[in-house]
Amino acid sequence: MIRLDPRGLPSRALLVGVSEYDLTEPPHGVPGDLPAVKHNVNHLREVLARGRVFGEHEITVARSPSLDDFGRALRSAAAEAEGVLLLYFAGHGAIPSAGDELFLQMRNASVVAGGHAVFPGAEPFTTVLTMLATSPARRIVVILDCCFAGNAAWVRETLSDKHRLLLMMSVQANHRIDAGDPRTPTPYTAELVRFLDEEGETGFLDLSERIRERMAARGLSTVRGDGWEPQWRAEPGEDVLLTAKPRTRAKPWRPEKPSRRAKPSKTVGGTRPAEHPGPAPAPGPAPKRPGAHPDPDSSAPTPTPKPTPHPTLTPAAYAPRAPLTARLVGRLRSPRGTDRSDRRTSRTGLSGRTGLTGRTGRHGRTAWWGTLRTVLPLCLAVLGLLTAGAYGVIGLVGHLRGGDTVCAPPLELRVLTDPDLEPTIRDVAEAHLTSAANTLDDGCRRTGITVYSAGSSDVVTALRKETGAWQEPHDENVNPQRDIGPQPDIWIPASRADLARVVAGQDTDAVAVAEPADEPLAYSPVVLAAPRDIAAQGVENRTGLTLNRMIEDLSERDEEAAVRRPDPEFTDIGLLATIGLYNGDESVVTAEQRVAQPGPPSPTAAELLCTLPDRDDMDDHTAALVPEFLLRSGVDCDRATRTARSAQYPTDVPGVAPVFVRVRWQGADRDEEARDASVAAFQDWLTGKEGRAVFARDGFRSPYDWQLMDQDTVADGVLPAPSALDRFAGRDAMEAALAEYRAAGGPGRVLYLLDSSLSMKKDLWEGPSGGPALLKQSLGGLGERDRYGVWAVADTGDRSYEKLLPIGQHRRADVERTLDARARVRDAEADPRDALDAAFEAMEPFGSDSRRLIVYITDSEDSDQLSRDHLDDILAGARNSEVPVTVVSLTDHGCDPGRPDRQIADVSRGRCLDSGDDPGPALRDEVARTGTGDS
Repeated sequence: MIRLDPRGLPSRALLVGVSEYDLTEPPHGVPGDLPAVKHNVNHLREVLARGRVFGEHEITVARSPSLDDFGRALRSAAAEAEGVLLLYFAGHGAIPSAGDELFLQMRNASVVAGGHAVFPGAEPFTTVLTMLATSPARRIVVILDCCFAGNAAWVRETLSDKHRLLLMMSVQANHRIDAGDPRTPTPYTAELVRFLDEEGETGFLDLSERIRERMAARGLSTVRGDGWEPQWRAEPGEDVLLTAKPRTRAKPWRPEKPSRRAKPSKTVGGTRPAEHPGPAPAPGPAPKRPGAHPDPDSSAPTPTPKPTPHPTLTPAAYAPRAPLTARLVGRLRSPRGTDRSDRRTSRTGLSGRTGLTGRTGRHGRTAWWGTLRTVLPLCLAVLGLLTAGAYGVIGLVGHLRGGDTVCAPPLELRVLTDPDLEPTIRDVAEAHLTSAANTLDDGCRRTGITVYSAGSSDVVTALRKETGAWQEPHDENVNPQRDIGPQPDIWIPASRADLARVVAGQDTDAVAVAEPADEPLAYSPVVLAAPRDIAAQGVENRTGLTLNRMIEDLSERDEEAAVRRPDPEFTDIGLLATIGLYNGDESVVTAEQRVAQPGPPSPTAAELLCTLPDRDDMDDHTAALVPEFLLRSGVDCDRATRTARSAQYPTDVPGVAPVFVRVRWQGADRDEEARDASVAAFQDWLTGKEGRAVFARDGFRSPYDWQLMDQDTVADGVLPAPSALDRFAGRDAMEAALAEYRAAGGPGRVLYLLDSSLSMKKDLWEGPSGGPALLKQSLGGLGERDRYGVWAVADTGDRSYEKLLPIGQHRRADVERTLDARARVRDAEADPRDALDAAFEAMEPFGSDSRRLIVYITDSEDSDQLSRDHLDDILAGARNSEVPVTVVSLTDHGCDPGRPDRQIADVSRGRCLDSGDDPGPALRDEVARTGTGDS
C-alpha cells in the first residue's frame, strides 16, 4: 500500500457547507435550508487544524457560497496545493432522471424541470473533477455529504487521471438521506469528525472503512428505507494521511447530544429528479431575505493569510514552489536560533508547539533542545524519503557527511515504466540510491530517481504523436503532463516492440528522441497461472501448447473454469496475452469470449491476482494470464492466503522483456552533461551484477537463455526450465492485436427486457433507482453504431411482452422520450420464461460474431415463482443461445446464490446485479463492454 504523508508540502483543504439557500419555495426551489451543515464545517475545520496535516492557513471554509464564489475558491485551492488537496462538500445534491451526473447545489441553486439546464446554480461533479485535475497536488481527496453522493462514483471512473483521486461518498447511488438534528452535524459528518479527531495517524482507507462499519452498526436508513451505506473509491493500494494528532489524554470530540425537543430533520441534498419534483419542506421559522448571507463570514471564501511556519519547521518550509528537498536542506542548514533572514529567534522557539516534553530544572528545555538539534536533521531526511510524492520519488534528499555538513540535493532522473514493472523498477532505484555507483568522492549522492508508471498505450501514443504537448501543453484535451506524468529521462517499457511502435509512427516535428539499449534488461514469460487443483499435470502438458489449446483443456478439466486477462490497453502484459489469444482460425469475438468477464478487466496483472481471492469460487476456478515473475515477487494486497497456482507456458504468447530507453528532449540542455553522466551510471549499474540481483530476487529470467537469474530459489508453481518459449513480441503483432481488440468492442447488440408487471409499482418503477431510470442510465454505454431495443415484460393475455422499441440504431434522446411516453406498469404478471425465449430467438440472427447482451430488469417476484420445469427451460435456452444475460434485481438479495435470477445470469455467462451492487454504474459498465459508447 502506498500512503502519501503530505506533511512538509503545501496542502489545501476547502470546506464547503451550504446551509442556507436563496430559493426554497416551489416550484423551482430546493427542498429547504440545512442548519446542520453549518456545524459540519465548523467542527471539521477544528479537527483538521488539530490533526497537523493541514496548517491553520491551509484550511478555507466557504459558507453557503454562490456558484461563482465556489468556482473561485476551488480554483484557488487547486492552484496552491502541492501535497494533498481536500474538497469537502455538504449541502443539497441533485441528479437528473437518467442519474448520469451529480449536481452540487450552491446557495443560488434552483430546479427547472424539463429545462436544458436542469439545475441552475449547481456545479456538475464532472466540472468539479475537471477543475481539481488542474492542481499539481499529489493526492486529491473529495468528501461528499449530500443526497445521491454515490452517483459521483461512475463520474470518477471516466477520469484518465483517477490514480490520485480518492473519493468518499456519504451514501450509495440514487438515495436521499436525512440531515439529522439541526443543532448537531449531519450523521455522516459526525462520524467523519469523530474518527478524524482520534489520536494517532488517520489515513483515507482506514477512515472510509471505519465510517462505513460505524454507519452500518447504527442501523440508519435512507429516505427510501434501505440501509444507509457510505461508499468510497480509490485505486488499489493508494492512501493518504489526513490527520496525525499527537497522543494525549484529551478526549476526542464527540457530537453534542440533541435536545429532546429537537426540530424536525431535513434531507441533505433532497432534490428529487427534475421529472418528479417533490414538495418542498415547510420553511423555517425565520426566513431570510433573498440573497442574504447566513452569517458575517460571507459566502465568499476566506482570503488565504500569509503563510505561517509549520509547528516543527522554519518558515522556509513554505517558500513558494520550492522543492521538498530544498526546503529540508534549508532547514538543516539554518543555524540554531536563527531564521532564513539571520534574524535572532528564541532559543526555545519550539517549546509548547511540539509533542516533546522534558525536565524543567536548570537544564529544562535547553537539554532536550540539544538532543533535538542532533536528531532533527536525520529525522527530516528520513521524512523526506517517506513523504516524497505520488510518483515514488526516491533519493531526493541529500544526506549528512560527517558532523553538520549537508550535501546539496542530487540531480533527479525521471523513470517512466509499464504499470506491472513499476514495483521492480522501484526496487532497483532504491538499491541504486545507496550503492557505491551513486556515491561521489565526497560521500554525497550523485542522483535521485523518480519512478512512475502510466498506461502503456497512452505512453506509446504520447511519445509518437504528443511530445510537443508533453513539453508544453496547449490544450486541456491533450495534456500528457496531466495524464501520464512529467517528461521522462528514461523509459522502461515491457517490450522493445513498444519502442518500434513509437519510432515507426512518430511525428516529424517530435521534440523527443528515444535511444534504446542494445539488449533487454531481463525476461519473464507470460503464463497461464491456473489453480493447482485444475491445472495441467506433468511438464509435457504445461509446455509446448498454444494458449487457446490450454484454455480448451482447462475447460474440459473443470466446467466452471474461467480465464482472466489484464487490460490490453493499460499494460503490455494484457496485450502480449492477446496476441496468443487471437492466434488461430477463430474470430476475434470468439477469442474474446474465452476471457469474457463481468465488468471491466483489471488494469494490471498484479491487481488481477489481488481481486481473484475476493470470491473463493472465482479464485478456485479462474486462471490468470500474468507474467511469471509475479509468482515469485508476489503482489501487494491484503490477502494472506490465496489459491495455489501452477504456471503453464503457452508457445504463442511473447514474453516480457523490459528495455532501457534514454529519452532526450529538445531544448533540455541546461544540465545535459551531468544528466547524461547520471543516466549512464544508472544504466551501467542496472545491467551489472547489483542491478541483475534485484531482477533475480523478483523472479526474472535472463533475456536470451531463459534461465532463472536466481536458480537457487524457484517460486512455487514455476518450472525451472520450460521448453522453448516465444521470446519477444514484434511491432506488427502488437499493433494488430491492439487494433483488433479495439474493433472487437463494437458495434454491439443489446436487448432490454423491462419488467412492467403490477409488482413494479411505486419505488421500483419511479425515481432514479426505478427500472426505467436504470435503463436510461445505461444508455451512455451505447454508441450510434450499436443496435438495441426495449421490450416491456408483462403477460396481458395476447403475449408476454410488448415491443416499446425495435432492435435498431437509435438516438438516446429519442429512446428516453419513448420510455417516458410508453413505458407503463401493467395490471398483469410477468412471464420471464416466454419473454427470455423470445429474446434469445430475436438475438440469434445477429450471430456469434457480434457482441450481444440481454438485460433483464425485474423485481424478481415472478422469477422466484417459476416452477422447476419452467426455470429449467430458461436455463437450457440461456445455455444454448450463448447470449450473456445481465439480470438487474431491484430487490435486496435478488442475486444470492441459488436464486433464479442468479442462476440465469451464471448459466449464460452474464452477471446478476442487485441493490448491493450499486446497479446504476454497474449496469452501465456491462452495457459499455458490449457497445461502443462511453466506458
